[in-house]
Amino acid sequence: MDSEIKEEVPVHEEFILCCGVETQVLKCGPWTNLFNEPRANKPKLLIFIITDSKAQKINDIYGLQGQVEHKLAFLRTHVPKETKLVVIGHSIGCHINLEILKLAPELPIIRSFLLFPTIERMSESPNGRIATPLLCWLRYALYAFAYLLLKPWPEKIKSFMIRIGLRMMNLQNEFSVLNVLEPFCLANAAYLGGQEMMQVVKRDNETIRTYLPKLTFYYGTIDAWCPTAYYEDIKKEFPEGDIRLCEKKIPHAFILRFPQEMADMVADWLKDDLSKI
Repeated sequence: MDSEIKEEVPVHEEFILCCGVETQVLKCGPWTNLFNEPRANKPKLLIFIITDSKAQKINDIYGLQGQVEHKLAFLRTHVPKETKLVVIGHSIGCHINLEILKLAPELPIIRSFLLFPTIERMSESPNGRIATPLLCWLRYALYAFAYLLLKPWPEKIKSFMIRIGLRMMNLQNEFSVLNVLEPFCLANAAYLGGQEMMQVVKRDNETIRTYLPKLTFYYGTIDAWCPTAYYEDIKKEFPEGDIRLCEKKIPHAFILRFPQEMADMVADWLKDDLSKI
């Protein structure tokens, strides 16, 4: 069993055009194309992960609704209709997760995980009170700062600054994060963040109630984006739901220090569903 867990999973990276936008796709597993793969090699289940991250062009692709439509277009265009889906959302990805369920009931989603879910009152959260004025009212000042200061920097300086930052936070540079200092990326992130503060206000109880048996919520105890009061409110509204509170003090940005712990938990929650496929 131990050897199976430690077995290395092949990862393929692709860039595709989806809704007219270059889209990075990471495929984990011994397959490259779901449509052309022989039936014997096709996966029975696809796990679709939406991070804190197109058959036709979408207006406002970098806005919140555009991101929802982008993920829907990817699933409808690049995934065979018969492939069962598990959707995992983190942070604002949980809002997108619920929107996918609401807008595409035809998709064969068997389970949906919402990790540290920012699905309500974002601007009222402790972090939201700080982020809202920055992203909504001072956004253009951030744009000017990014373009005037960071645009002239050579790649070597950007890479050096990122390495210093990661070292100060005691993090390993296991993935390429150079684009975090690209003004275009920073501007798009600020634009999307501003929309999140303004639009993610009321929890979508109707969609949650409709799909409650498929949903698992996981709230943090030290999360300044969705404080424990939000957990208590949704727990009262849906006492029969699978709504969990972290007991390990895992932070909202778990990918930086606790990726393995979260992966192990989600894999454990999925065991029963996988055994039925």
